[in-house]
Amino acid sequence: MTFSVPQATLEQALALAKKYGYDGIEPRAEAKHSHGVELSASKAQRAAIGKQAQDAGIALACVATSCTYADPATAASNTRLTHEYIDLAADVGAPSIRVFGGKLGGGWTREQAIVEVAKSLASVADHAAQRGVTVCMETHDDWCDPIHVAEVMRRVAKPSIAVTWDIMHPVRAAGYAMAAAYEPIKPWIRHVHFHDGTMELKKSVFKPIGTGAIDHAAAVALLAGSGYAGFLSGEWINWEIPPEQHLPDEIAKMKAFEKKR
Repeated sequence: MTFSVPQATLEQALALAKKYGYDGIEPRAEAKHSHGVELSASKAQRAAIGKQAQDAGIALACVATSCTYADPATAASNTRLTHEYIDLAADVGAPSIRVFGGKLGGGWTREQAIVEVAKSLASVADHAAQRGVTVCMETHDDWCDPIHVAEVMRRVAKPSIAVTWDIMHPVRAAGYAMAAAYEPIKPWIRHVHFHDGTMELKKSVFKPIGTGAIDHAAAVALLAGSGYAGFLSGEWINWEIPPEQHLPDEIAKMKAFEKKR
């Protein structure tokens, strides 16, 4: 994800991916990154972005958005934004977008939020299918419990609506073992975020893979065992280690886990 290189232009980000052996990049929208994969991009700019990635041989793996649906005050506006991001992803050639459930608002109970988030996602499902884009809800924020995310997926029941499995959050925030976090959402996982970290003073602190509390080997084994063929996207936010060091280090560790399979 472009949080690793927020000041890099798209050309620079693609070049770094190629240099260090990554198959794709995940542009994070609305984060003041310099890649230009934003809703404000014109039709011509979107076509140029797609061609640039294609020419580089590096995929635009996913467009990471900030869309959320669990607050009645903002659900409608975020649903409209989701339609726009579906078009952006399709225009640049990205197969998916990442969305969040979001913080529960408006006094909604968990049960109400599950119903309403499912309604919002169902309302964009046909558009996503028509554009060849999968909308992937992340195990994040108030939706770290995979059982809640699985219930949303069951209610939507559309192939264009799926899950981004952030392997850290269900372990860190919801207290799950890796296999237990994986099982409820297994049928819907179409994108994966990986990173390592610890909890310090009730705050997540990112760490290099292998130095935190997250069992990446177990996650890779679970995915490989089910035939997962999507991207494993490294998400390192506000990383202090220079990308020239941490990008090759992190991919080497992940590839080592894959080789053990």
